[in-house]
Amino acid sequence: MSELLRKASGTAGKVHDITVQNAKGPLSPDWGYVGFGLYKLKAGETVSEATGDREVILVLVEGKARVSGAGQEFGELGERMDVFEKLPPFCVYIPNDAAWEATATTDLTLAVCTAPGKGGHKAQVLPQSPMAVRGKGTNERHILNIAMEADDVADSLLVTEVFTPTGHWSSYPPHRHDEDDYPNMTYLEETYYHRLNPAQGYGIQRVFTEDGSLDETIPVSNGDVVLVPKGHHPCGVPYGYEMYYLNVMAGPRRNWRFKNHPDHDWIYQRDLPKD
Repeated sequence: MSELLRKASGTAGKVHDITVQNAKGPLSPDWGYVGFGLYKLKAGETVSEATGDREVILVLVEGKARVSGAGQEFGELGERMDVFEKLPPFCVYIPNDAAWEATATTDLTLAVCTAPGKGGHKAQVLPQSPMAVRGKGTNERHILNIAMEADDVADSLLVTEVFTPTGHWSSYPPHRHDEDDYPNMTYLEETYYHRLNPAQGYGIQRVFTEDGSLDETIPVSNGDVVLVPKGHHPCGVPYGYEMYYLNVMAGPRRNWRFKNHPDHDWIYQRDLPKD
């Protein structure tokens, strides 16, 4: 099994706990920005964490919860009971040097997205964005942005959700963002939290560099997380299943600049809107 693939540790409690420290490995020796946690809670269960030097975006992937943080009460949040309802998620930003708490009022899947905080933003419930469509043909996918570059809501974090229809490809054409060369490209680590519908399905994610020094083809199951330390990282889902993933990105700059693989950029150019 690839070291870039992280399986859930169980079915209850904190089932993913990816930190800067435990993300490092032979394939990701320089990992230093993105953290990702995932809680699976029953109604009435409460979890809390201090943020330390990291900012946090809480994503209510499924279910409802009463959320508080940084001295504020946000009340009961949540609407989407199954991620494949494709409703915009409820999300809360918590700055560094604070703490947060969530009490599940239904069964709850709660994602904890973290990156270095700089004290530049206040705790808040994040605005919801409408669904957007990206790509054409079997490259079409549907995007629910949570905190991307145009949203001035975080110091480091870039977070989005993507729904990939049955038999389609996503994060495609292959692209990379692994050089600190703004404005041409930005260095951004990335995690993919994958879900499949129906749940027994599977997908494929490839993480590879143009020089071949990294080339991992990873089968993903429902609930898996894939780490992308560098390189191109397309994914696909076979006929009969649809794929969801929650992306978390962070790096030295909060800008998303990428470059398509030179062999496959023609696909992107062909599909650009024509005047």
